[in-house]
Amino acid sequence: MSTLAGKTLFITGGSRGIGKAIALRAAEDGANIIIASKTAEPHPKLPGTIYTAADEIEKKGGKPLPLIMDIRDEKGVQQAMEKGADTFGGIDILINNDSAIYLAGTLDTPVQYFDLMHDISVRGTFIATQACLPYLKRAVNPHILIFAPPLKIDTRWFANFLAYTMSKYGMSMCVLGMAEEFKDYGIAVNGLWPRTTIATAAIKNLLGDEQTINCSRKPSIMADAAYFLLRRDSRKTTGNFFIDDEVLTFEGVIDLDQYAVAPGQDLVPDFFL
Repeated sequence: MSTLAGKTLFITGGSRGIGKAIALRAAEDGANIIIASKTAEPHPKLPGTIYTAADEIEKKGGKPLPLIMDIRDEKGVQQAMEKGADTFGGIDILINNDSAIYLAGTLDTPVQYFDLMHDISVRGTFIATQACLPYLKRAVNPHILIFAPPLKIDTRWFANFLAYTMSKYGMSMCVLGMAEEFKDYGIAVNGLWPRTTIATAAIKNLLGDEQTINCSRKPSIMADAAYFLLRRDSRKTTGNFFIDDEVLTFEGVIDLDQYAVAPGQDLVPDFFL
């Protein structure tokens, strides 16, 4: 199985959390990492910027390129793709990590948050993939990884937070449609989703519950799962909805406790499973 040495990854929203964790894992192989996010200045509640992430990537052995980009800006996304491809001679892997979350029922979801989730999660995934496609067509073993759940038509997910479910399932539909559409190009399109809640700053701010964080897994579990998937043959691994711990178990990783924030605690299941 090959490494990611010399491969170029374009990661949307990669300044923190799972996106950054994947960047740091790929950096250990000496990969080129394009960190594309609008977080150029520190956020009062969310630590990290594209520049601090770039520093960490460089220390891990990778070659970073931090780019200011708003996933909602079509021209900005196209320009970021062009800049990244010009800098590294192409793009091999697209990580559609950027998404937005607002958990509320229909009456309690302001339209601005409905629009935000769909603009970032669904439209952003579509725009980024569209802009990256010409470069992926020229790559050896090209992959698109989308953080999207398996499509399960279960009323509890729709009833509890309809707008958010629609936005995430929109990303899942991108996996299904794009995998079939791009298979003749040899481009893998897969979904990856966590078994449990993942301890990111965004989730901590959203839930405001220290106990939930202690009953979560670290972002590194998603990073390691992604690392294994991105090294597989793109022509033989496409159109799947992978679960992080299932990927690791298949690859022979036995000790999953290493990913627990507080080993021994009962883990909190993530949504949609």
